[in-house]
Amino acid sequence: MSQDFYLRYYVGHKGKFGHEFLEFEYRPDGKLRYANNSNYKNDTMIRKEVHVSKIVMEELKRIIEDSEIMQEDDKLWPQPDRVGRQELEIVLGDQHISFTTSKIGSLVEIKQTKDEEGLRCFYYLVQDLKCLVFSLIGLHFKIKPI
Repeated sequence: MSQDFYLRYYVGHKGKFGHEFLEFEYRPDGKLRYANNSNYKNDTMIRKEVHVSKIVMEELKRIIEDSEIMQEDDKLWPQPDRVGRQELEIVLGDQHISFTTSKIGSLVEIKQTKDEEGLRCFYYLVQDLKCLVFSLIGLHFKIKPI
């Protein structure tokens, strides 16, 4: 696998509690940056950074390659709206993708789109990426809501 690798995911919206979002990125040097901002009940922003091992980075690359997301195109995906937006950027070797779409609440919403297969691929990959990042952050830090 190539050494060129970068991944950034963002999901968020601006509402009555301000700008609420979840964002994480994996950098080529193995640094994982995580931010979660919720102003609900005056919560504060959570920011964490950790370095992950080469094995974790290789597994992340494998997950991305197995998802086949690098062959997708977001031109038929729903545009961001007042409900929110999602962004996914990946550099993997000499390939670079950058997707933007609206928030997806459930698989039912995907069935009503013009690119059901591509959006489903995106949806499942995002679920896998979130599970991985939450596990890694949970292993390294205790994050308890107040």
